[in-house]
Amino acid sequence: MSSAEATAGLRDSPSQNSAPRGMAAREVPALSDDLGRGRGRLLRSELRLVLTRLRNVALLATLSSGPVLIGVAVKLAAPDSSDGEGPPFLTSITQNGLFLAFTSLVVALPVFLPLAVAVVSGEAVAGEASLGTLRYLLTTPVDRTRLLLVKYVSIVIYGSLATLLIATVGVVTGVLLFPVGDVTLLSGTTVPYAEGLLRTLLVAGYVTAALAAVAAVGLLISTLTEVPIAAMCATVVVVVLLEILDQVPQLDFLDSWLMPHDWLAFGDLLRDPIALGGVAHGLLVQAAYVVVFLTLAWARMTSKDVTS
Repeated sequence: MSSAEATAGLRDSPSQNSAPRGMAAREVPALSDDLGRGRGRLLRSELRLVLTRLRNVALLATLSSGPVLIGVAVKLAAPDSSDGEGPPFLTSITQNGLFLAFTSLVVALPVFLPLAVAVVSGEAVAGEASLGTLRYLLTTPVDRTRLLLVKYVSIVIYGSLATLLIATVGVVTGVLLFPVGDVTLLSGTTVPYAEGLLRTLLVAGYVTAALAAVAAVGLLISTLTEVPIAAMCATVVVVVLLEILDQVPQLDFLDSWLMPHDWLAFGDLLRDPIALGGVAHGLLVQAAYVVVFLTLAWARMTSKDVTS
């Protein structure tokens, strides 16, 4: 047999890249794949796992019920707009249903959205390790850095879908239950309903940026353990702890750099002109958390000894 035939036989051997029987199925780029196409396949595979996992689908369904419950509650017992009670935007819902989307995001952002992201990010690496699939993934031609980035991007996409779902259900429920039309912003300026929808998308983008920071924290914690539930709980604890610190008056000097401090600054996007100070600072802080915690996650991921 010639050397060329021997090389061809090795390349075509079915045992080179075959997965062990019973291993969780996922797509892994082959050696001959183009780099860009390989990344796309890995990202699609990861998104398929994230978006079809029953627990994650149930979380999306639960989050989408929030705007409906708030809308029905306000419809049945609309608050007096003069008493100033309730969360921001709550008293504006009865004047324009678009504010139901903003109110739903205000209610979901401090706890429920971070909880959903914590569940997905906590399972990203720790879940693979507990199932025994992480070692298999890394023995195939998948770079650890690329795998980490793909997992992070999939978590951020999940967070953006959850945010857009809440906003969309809020808009639709608001149209069905309350008057709609020109939107009176927080500054008192009236803008067309179409511009109000555009500002809703801007608010959703800002909330997604906040969740991207939570995803980075959760991904780091997920690389530190092989127990997914521990990573999920630890991520939630970190977020709640930062929110508590943000409420302690003696620690006001830390407020500007605490991750949750500017989460509700998206109210500035509902002014005319848009007040960019708080929004810009909030984006800067979220970006800093993303850079720091992703760097730590990368250092851990590229140096850890994967045994399962």
